[in-house]
Amino acid sequence: RFTFGNPPSGPAAAALGGHVAVAEGAASKAQKTVHFRVSADFSQIETDTAQIAVNERFALFFPEKRPFFLEGVDLFDTPIQAVYTRTLTSPRWGLRGTGKVGASSYTLLVSEDRGGGLVVLPGAESSDFALQDFRSKVAIGRLRRDFGASFAGLLATVREGEKSQGGGHNRVFGPDFQWRPNGVDTISGQLLWSDTKNPLRPDLSSSFDGSSETSHAAQLAWGHAASARDWTVRLRDFGEGFRADDGFVPQNDFREVSFDVGIRKYPNGFFRFIRPYVYTQLQYDHDGDRLYRDSALATFFQGKKNLNASVAFHDEEIRVQGRLLDQRYLNLFGQFDPSRRVSRVGFTGTIGQGIDFAGGRVGDQLALSLFATFRPWERLQLDVRADRRELDVHRDGVSLRSGRLFTARVERLKATYGFTNRSFVRLIAQRTLTEQDPLVAGRPVPKRSGEFSGSALYSFKLNWQTVLFAGYGEERALGERGGFETRNRSVFLKLSYALQR
Repeated sequence: RFTFGNPPSGPAAAALGGHVAVAEGAASKAQKTVHFRVSADFSQIETDTAQIAVNERFALFFPEKRPFFLEGVDLFDTPIQAVYTRTLTSPRWGLRGTGKVGASSYTLLVSEDRGGGLVVLPGAESSDFALQDFRSKVAIGRLRRDFGASFAGLLATVREGEKSQGGGHNRVFGPDFQWRPNGVDTISGQLLWSDTKNPLRPDLSSSFDGSSETSHAAQLAWGHAASARDWTVRLRDFGEGFRADDGFVPQNDFREVSFDVGIRKYPNGFFRFIRPYVYTQLQYDHDGDRLYRDSALATFFQGKKNLNASVAFHDEEIRVQGRLLDQRYLNLFGQFDPSRRVSRVGFTGTIGQGIDFAGGRVGDQLALSLFATFRPWERLQLDVRADRRELDVHRDGVSLRSGRLFTARVERLKATYGFTNRSFVRLIAQRTLTEQDPLVAGRPVPKRSGEFSGSALYSFKLNWQTVLFAGYGEERALGERGGFETRNRSVFLKLSYALQR
């Protein structure tokens, strides 16, 4: 089977470039798949669901949506997330191979990244960022051998910077395993070594000074899930200099132990499953100073109409700017499927104390997320989501007055209409808005900032490899006059055509 394509560039476009897929030897239990793309557009056809980014300690995670990188993605799933393909921000070309020989599975990804975006620089208390304004070669490989319900694996990642643009490299290597000695116990772990040489680019970051360091990351977990009770214990140790530039590791320089113990109940009424549990997490840096503590008392429920709900009280202690600050809050979650027309309704909420990480103080927080899926007609589906978070603080040596530090909101609507099982049209509108008070913050912050993105997409699928995408995308930013000003527009047409033999 051969597939050819020539997708254009654009912020709303998808990766549907040319690739070759070969399947052989099914009877001999050997399967191979190879994908190769040159000068293709590796972007995605659906915008990311926006997240509230204000007052966060660590980098935010966004799931991968580009089709090329989703091939064999389960093989990159290890206890430590040392592979995060979104670190390939602007691939010039990509070569991907996946396969299985007997009980062994493998995947290999090789690419050239033109750069752009940000590099996450992990730390003990927070993440830092640096511009990735340089080209690099990337290679990621994983081998996994199954032993019944257990397995052992090996992972290696390499990112080599162009010497003419500052050089540098990051190399990560190590084994992982999962052992299931019986039907109720699971023991898993991973050990990684990293070798990092920072590029000589002080114009991008003070950390990019050409220095070198090696370090480690390790994780070991034991889970026990019987019919009446369950528990999990996890140990983690990340060295001060550990980096995984091809992964998502926003924190290093810590040692951690966590455990939770739960009791399982199976009533016959409205609730079908109830699990009260306690949870504790302790985290220290390598000098023995506490970074974080969380003690939680919670209950999880399952019931009729596909009900899933939980309530949890947290007592946290977090080191912020060299001081330990306490916050106590209540977390709530609930979702259920009321009917065919309203197939999903849910919410998440947080109420109680909250920390202003930039100001190093404790205030009062309120966070609420509402989401729902409607089917007003058989062929039309509406997905709606609205998030709101706010934090109030008191006047101190940092701020000039008490009041609302920030209010952040996200609204998203996705409408999908299916003409047939082969074609559909999809519309997405999304807005983010953040309001802050510089006098309450005690530092220069924008009073109002926000973005709007919208897209329209038509898709027609002839078979599993012959697909047409056509659409329009637009991005706007909140201007000084208070309106959303157009920042980017794109019209795109993508075709993936399969010749089968």
